[in-house]
Amino acid sequence: MARKKLKNVYPAVGLPYKTHLVLPSNVIKAMKVFPYLLMAGAMALGTACSSTNTGSGTAGTTSGSTDAGLYSSAGSTAAGTNTGGADAGTSTAGSAAGSTSGSAGGSTSGSGSMGASGATSGTATSGIEAAADPTAFMATFATMQDPVFLMNAASSNLLEIKAGQMASQKATNPEVRKYAQMMVSHHNTATQELKAIAMPLGVTLPQTMMPVHQAMADRLMNKSGKGFDEAYMDMMEAAHKMDIAMFEVKSKAAEQPSVQAFATKTLPMLRSHHTMADNLEKKVD
Repeated sequence: MARKKLKNVYPAVGLPYKTHLVLPSNVIKAMKVFPYLLMAGAMALGTACSSTNTGSGTAGTTSGSTDAGLYSSAGSTAAGTNTGGADAGTSTAGSAAGSTSGSAGGSTSGSGSMGASGATSGTATSGIEAAADPTAFMATFATMQDPVFLMNAASSNLLEIKAGQMASQKATNPEVRKYAQMMVSHHNTATQELKAIAMPLGVTLPQTMMPVHQAMADRLMNKSGKGFDEAYMDMMEAAHKMDIAMFEVKSKAAEQPSVQAFATKTLPMLRSHHTMADNLEKKVD
């Protein structure tokens, strides 16, 4: 009888083969179900972890998109400021913002910034070139106001003096050097007369040359020998031609009598300088 009861005995792990542990039938059933419960719990835990990771990834994506939008807006704003002609500091900020938005949100903002910079640079360059164009400069003479005339006349004197000083040292032809020395002397005197007229009218004369005159002076910088003589005399011929045209307008129709008198008095000297330059230019060519 005792041997038959042992048929319901569950063998315990780790006990000797012939040693048995008697367990109730409901416990045995529970132990058979337990592995399935463990598997279901593991699957549920895995699903929960996956949902958490997905949520974090979504949050990161949303945050990244928001940051990209902010950088893109900053780049666009800075680029717009730069187009308006802001200072160097604002331009640097626009470039930096444009670069950041290019990395975070694509290349659209960067391209916009570059386009704005290119447009700004192109416009500035065109303005400088137009201001240095003798033909465009001469087209303003008919409507030029007295203060502007006085400033242009002062700039022309600066050109004559600086170019004359260069020619006194670099010219190879003795007649060219003599002409250059005369230019320095005459236009220094003309500058003093011009200051006496400008001061009562409240006009501040420039201390540096205007673009049209500076461009003419720059052409002499790299010249030497006979090439310098030719370039200098060509420039003197062109510069005095412009001066004569400008002074002729003011000698006939200036707003201030003192300005008109100065233009009328100076014209004969300018015409004499032009004639001498024309004759010397033919000799050195």
